[in-house]
Amino acid sequence: MPQSLTDASVAELMPELRTVMREAASIARPYFRQGKQTTARVWSKAGGSPVTEADVAVDTFLKIRLSELVPQAAWLSEETADDPARLGRDLVWIVDPIDGTRAFLSGHPDWSIAVALLQAGEPVIGFVHAPALDVAYEAVRGQGAFKDETKIVVAGRDSLQASRITGPKPMLDRLTRGAGPNPDFVRIDRIPSLALRLVRVADGSVDVGMISSDARDWDLAAADLVLREAGGAVCTLTGEATVYNRPDPVHGELVALPRALRDPVIAAWGA
Repeated sequence: MPQSLTDASVAELMPELRTVMREAASIARPYFRQGKQTTARVWSKAGGSPVTEADVAVDTFLKIRLSELVPQAAWLSEETADDPARLGRDLVWIVDPIDGTRAFLSGHPDWSIAVALLQAGEPVIGFVHAPALDVAYEAVRGQGAFKDETKIVVAGRDSLQASRITGPKPMLDRLTRGAGPNPDFVRIDRIPSLALRLVRVADGSVDVGMISSDARDWDLAAADLVLREAGGAVCTLTGEATVYNRPDPVHGELVALPRALRDPVIAAWGA
């Protein structure tokens, strides 16, 4: 099998990937209890962040199935030890088996399974599945973005006035101060899964999603492609695009938005 994929061969992966993602959701879903603590065993990783047996089970399943789907692709996942060999590979799977683990373990439905395939450092497939909500977002580069197979686009807003914004309160406060007198923002409760925060900008239900520093490739890459294909972008607060598959896959502060709001947000942030 060639080391790179054509646009056509990338698109041909989607039917099988949909099946894989449904199966992954069926592994995670029995551990989740709406409004209640998870039934899964929970422990702490180095640094103190929680991990559950559901994270590990989904990660193990996806590594097997996705490696069968594209055998030549390297692997980067939140729950797998990093292999630096990925840096020399053209194709890389980027996986978060459960994005929003704290939401998952506390019974909040805003958690997701996020999978991206990178080629030459750029996402060419993005898939974000929210099992507790029974919603799936997907994109293939150059072919648009879809929510449950219905095409989606970002909100058609070109002014920050009355924008619907979400994210960490300190970032929202700074954006509000810089947006001028009475921007009349609608603040949406923070969305625990970063992937869901981005795809809700893609489907037009959120205008601006702020992301604090320390997000990883696996939090972002899948939803980034969905957002790009819907007419939006994820960028730094000085306007640079996100870069994936670096030696250290950690990002600084970011914002997800429709492309038409990029300049107004950067101006407000720097005011």
